[in-house]
Amino acid sequence: MTAALGTGTRGAATARTTPRQKLLLTLLLGSQFMVAVDFSILNVALPVVGEGLGFPLARLQWIATAFALTAAGFTLLLGRIGDLFGRKRLFIGGMALLGLSSALGGLATGPEVLLTARVLQGLATAAVTPAGLALLTTAFREGPLRDRALGLNGALMSAGFTTGAVLGGLLTELLSWRWAFLINVPVAAVVVALAPALLTDSRIVCRHRLDVPGAVTVTGGLLALVHGLTRAGERGWTEPGAVAGLLAGVALLAAFGYIERRSPAPLVPVRIMRRRTVVWGNAAGLIAFATETSLVFLLTLYLQEVLGRSALATGLSLGVLGIGTVVGGTLGGRVVSRHGSRAALLAGGTVQALATLSLVALGTSGGWLYLLLAATFVGGVGNMVLIVGFMVTATSGLPDSEQGLATGLATMTQQVGIALGIPVMSAVAAARTGTATTADTVLSGVTAAVLVNALLVLAGSLLAARALRPGRAHSVV
Repeated sequence: MTAALGTGTRGAATARTTPRQKLLLTLLLGSQFMVAVDFSILNVALPVVGEGLGFPLARLQWIATAFALTAAGFTLLLGRIGDLFGRKRLFIGGMALLGLSSALGGLATGPEVLLTARVLQGLATAAVTPAGLALLTTAFREGPLRDRALGLNGALMSAGFTTGAVLGGLLTELLSWRWAFLINVPVAAVVVALAPALLTDSRIVCRHRLDVPGAVTVTGGLLALVHGLTRAGERGWTEPGAVAGLLAGVALLAAFGYIERRSPAPLVPVRIMRRRTVVWGNAAGLIAFATETSLVFLLTLYLQEVLGRSALATGLSLGVLGIGTVVGGTLGGRVVSRHGSRAALLAGGTVQALATLSLVALGTSGGWLYLLLAATFVGGVGNMVLIVGFMVTATSGLPDSEQGLATGLATMTQQVGIALGIPVMSAVAAARTGTATTADTVLSGVTAAVLVNALLVLAGSLLAARALRPGRAHSVV
């Protein structure tokens, strides 16, 4: 583990994947990319969906929120269920549910049916993502092969978020918004058909029952917290529903910590949370996802409200970010293998911060689009190197029996970051613009939030790298 945090290499450079591992990797990465696309594929199409199904304008955001709430709230619980009762079963069941819920969404005839489909999609994502990551980390031994696999996984997960915006715009304009759901059905069917033969069941026999009190409090706490953050971003931080959600979330998560310290079979063993690699790896990951996904939101405002670009043109412009994340994913594994995950956290965060900071210079003329494209590409590379460093740091040095827990924590970090970043940055922008909606005022709010975004990722990566310096005890947070 020391090498993973330090500057040495991590295993033989001649390590190669076997043909079976390549097939397994393709299956798992394809499924992870698919669930990442689902996070954003409907965002561009929301007005069209609302018009087609009769959604009131005030309820449109729940098409995205219903998915994010469920995915974030149930990830840790389902990750642990996979540890105890079988990750292969959980993965296949989750993919089957994803296919069925996508079919339901594509055939929806009213708002209630569509929201039900999005909740079920979120639940399926909460099962598939930690189970798939745990199957991946246990299929590849700790070292260069796992680093490369996690790098590719991170690249596709991040690229999936931006690809979803592009794909959603194309499908909506060329076919129908319903294909944003229906496209998942054949992909899920192929994965469910191939998975039994390719995946090795990693069921862990455990004498303890599931920690039900811990499961209830952490799931309820995350649901309340993300709900409160979402309402705060929409209606302000003093709105009663937002305050109630945030307070309930904090109280339930505090109760969860109390329960875990006294449980004979805790959902999250205290010894795991005392490891600085787990704590600081996930802290860096939370910032990485919160800043980059919220930057997509800010740049969407800039492109549409300041430059007057269409939804499809906006999606295509942001596709450059997806290309950058793919490049960063391939580089991230190499950086970790050669220099350690600490170096990846520091280098990736610094590059992302500097690229984001350059966007403060954006203006109201169309010529600034070239700066946006260049900065988002470079920032995407840095963000993905940072994410690979986070994934390797947060899952290394743990036994296979706890990989589902570790990947569940990492996945929860990712999904909470996605859900948290947008309302926070939206509130920063709104504080600068007030109720004005002219191009100049929108630009002022966007650049203020971009500055906060850049400073946040720089501070987060520096603090994580400092806390993970070689020679410090692993149990010291």
